[in-house]
Amino acid sequence: MTSPEERPGRRALVIVSFAVYLVLLAWVVLWKLEVPWIGDAARLVRPVKLVPFVSDGDAGASAPIELLINLVLFVPLGLFVGALAPAWSWWRAGLVALGVSLALEVVQHLISTGSFDTSDLIVNTAGALVGWAIFAAVRRRAGERAPSVMRSVCVTVAGLALVAVVAFVASPLHYGPQRDVVVERSTSG
Repeated sequence: MTSPEERPGRRALVIVSFAVYLVLLAWVVLWKLEVPWIGDAARLVRPVKLVPFVSDGDAGASAPIELLINLVLFVPLGLFVGALAPAWSWWRAGLVALGVSLALEVVQHLISTGSFDTSDLIVNTAGALVGWAIFAAVRRRAGERAPSVMRSVCVTVAGLALVAVVAFVASPLHYGPQRDVVVERSTSG
């Protein structure tokens, strides 16, 4: 007989909440909550920023507020990984976070809604690891109640994210028309 904590319906609620979070995360990262689009520069070869946290010849350093936002956006990923795979170690959760972040970076670069930046990979993964550390602390503190507590946390996070997105979309605040991410290179003769 399964305990109330192991009922499939309760796990399904976390899975649905995770799916909602992932859709919202993709929408925020790829289109900044604007109408999805593909830029004209998607067919052009564009630079990839491989050196994190500093400006290079093609791209400037990431703004501290942008790094903080990325960190916060990925904390729920670590919470969900912990809730859905509680036996995993921190490094496994980190690999999942790195994979999700890498996928989003590649897609935004390919569709020209952003550029590939290794700073984002590092910060996004760190954010998810912060979430996983919160999960680990809850697990230590809550003991047998940890699955119930984490389920509540995950469903609440997804619900709050959904409310925030609806509020943003309904508000007059918007980023304005997006521009293709193209780096102009000067030609020296």
